[in-house]
Parts: sequence; C-alpha cells; structure tokens
Amino acid sequence: MTSAVAEAPVAGIDLPFVKALTRIIRAEDSYGSWEKLTDAQVLKDYIVTKEQRREIPIIDDPDPDVLWRVEKFYSAVAIAVEQETGRMASPMMKMSHEGFGRVILTSGRLVVVVKSLRDVHRFGFDDFVKLGEAGQKLVNEAKAMIEQFPQVADY
Repeated sequence: MTSAVAEAPVAGIDLPFVKALTRIIRAEDSYGSWEKLTDAQVLKDYIVTKEQRREIPIIDDPDPDVLWRVEKFYSAVAIAVEQETGRMASPMMKMSHEGFGRVILTSGRLVVVVKSLRDVHRFGFDDFVKLGEAGQKLVNEAKAMIEQFPQVADY
C-alpha cells in the first residue's frame, strides 16, 4: 500500500509568467528526466536568496547554467508576449565574458523590451512571486509598446 503525500502549495508557482517559464524549460526535456519533478523543483534554480547571492563570486566567467537560465527567462517573456498580443516576439541576448550584456525583445521591426544585464552571475529572484512579477512586468512593457506602435510590430 502506498500513501500519497500532498505537496504544500508554493506561492507564485501558478502565476501566468511562471507557468510560461515552466513550459519553456519542460519543452527542452527531451529525455523525460524532469517529468516526475514538480514545477517548483524544475524552477528551483531561479530562486536565489540574498545570502546565496552574496556567496556567489563575480570574478570569473558566468556559469553556463546561469546563462541558460537567463536565456530561458527572456524566451518565456517572448512566449508570454505572443500569447497576450498574438504577435511573434523574439529575444536576442549578447553577453560579455564578465557577466554584462543586453537583451532586446523584438516584434516585427519594433524593439519592445531593452534590458541591460549586470552581474549575471547572481541572476535569480527571492521567490516565485518575485519571479512572476519580474517577468510579467516585462511582458506588460512589451504589450504596451506593441499597442502604441502596432503598425511597426506587424511584418
């Protein structure tokens, strides 16, 4: 006889942007190794407490896993923009070996988000609510820009 233990709800894990990020990451799981993991377990590396941030050195090149997480975060922003506006959005990221760079998100010929990145070594959020709010803020910025200049956002 097996007993199922109910998982405690995780605040913010059901926010629309967090769900979009989860779908992006799960889409890359070609071998099914994350199938049994909860959404919170899949996204756990996006949660970095202030104490953890202080411990992360910024001397060396950013960890490839961190760069991957940054890329997936902005890909999720693009997917959420597409869902909300019906227009395709594409992220482009350029990073230096020191952890500084820029991300732009375009829709058609319109740049809808411009974000300078610093200190990428410490990329993360205090909790899932902050993660969802940060992503949704960028989605809202992009949506407002597309609504202001719809003719440029069309191909």
